Amino acid sequence: MAAAAGYRLDGRKMGRLRLAAQGLAGAPGPAPGAGGTGFATVPDAVRWMTAMQAQDLPAAMWAVGVRVPGAGLNDVRAALNAGTVVRSWPMRGTLHLVPPEDLGWMLELTADKLTRSIAARFRELDITWRDIEKSRDAALARISAGGPVSRTDLFKEFEAAGQPTQGQRGIHLLGTLCRHGWLVQGPLAGNQQLLVAFDDWIPVSRRLSRPEAVAEFLLRYLRSHGPATVRDFAWWTQIPLTEVRAALAGIRSQLVPLEFGGTEYWLSPETASLLDSGIPGGRSLLLLPGFDEFLLGYQDRSLVLPPEYADRIVPGGNGVFKKTVVAGGEVIGTWALAGTGPGAAVVPEPFDPVRSLGPAAKAALVKAANRYRDFLAG
Repeated sequence: MAAAAGYRLDGRKMGRLRLAAQGLAGAPGPAPGAGGTGFATVPDAVRWMTAMQAQDLPAAMWAVGVRVPGAGLNDVRAALNAGTVVRSWPMRGTLHLVPPEDLGWMLELTADKLTRSIAARFRELDITWRDIEKSRDAALARISAGGPVSRTDLFKEFEAAGQPTQGQRGIHLLGTLCRHGWLVQGPLAGNQQLLVAFDDWIPVSRRLSRPEAVAEFLLRYLRSHGPATVRDFAWWTQIPLTEVRAALAGIRSQLVPLEFGGTEYWLSPETASLLDSGIPGGRSLLLLPGFDEFLLGYQDRSLVLPPEYADRIVPGGNGVFKKTVVAGGEVIGTWALAGTGPGAAVVPEPFDPVRSLGPAAKAALVKAANRYRDFLAG
């Protein structure tokens, strides 16, 4: 574990390495933005990250925006409208933003296992494969005749084809059509995405064998999220750990190992080089959205979030992640907006209210809040 030799690491430094890998503090990625931090364009950021949690669309848009200096909300919307970034269910049954050319092989890698995992729910909802085929035919006929369709109107087509949509039956039919590569979410209509035909919206789609797909997925995850473990990746994708370990054997020469706290982590050579040149972000303060990959993208989040505060991020374990304040690589609290519109104020809610922010941190908070408001207005 030569990469760790001679270095005094702690959780905050490990967190700052993750900030750097994710384009949040001196990104080592292939398309750095202004000042060496972040990425040049919205598609560049999503492509480097490989997949970004996106069940909360406004949060996902800010997750991209915070990694692209100067980007505004309209830039992220434009990427979704142009199909240079797509939103679908590539893994864990959860919506993510992904590069369009990679969605096909991601779905081929993960869809069958997810389908098996929800088989009992399909039986409860009386969904058979024939029902899925009928829904597919109705959806594609509607899109072919009338173009992109809203979820509401698509469900009307399902009903007309004899496929009830009540009691979550409709969303399970829709999700299945997306997971199997017949439909994908396309352009925005207000704050909702319309459904389009996969092959029309994504004309160029890479195809990989399963071993190639696991290896590429793992490599890109460790480069964009490292330092991370193989268990983190196995949880992130729900790919069996035995397959993940086999894939690691073929790509480990392109990564750097790092031992910390008795655990083996992996990261890109670019991120590892910061151990020599200096890890950026020591005085950084970021306002990250709920569900951001900096926290959510790992099975073990204790490096950056003290376990005693985990319930403050996901109250009651309800699966809804609150927005986080990240200082120097550590989650130190949550934040919320007071008011609406341009005059809305960012209100930090620190875990430890006794340890108040110093002058430098307060100035950084103002800067981060201004960046967020500029994003919303842009």
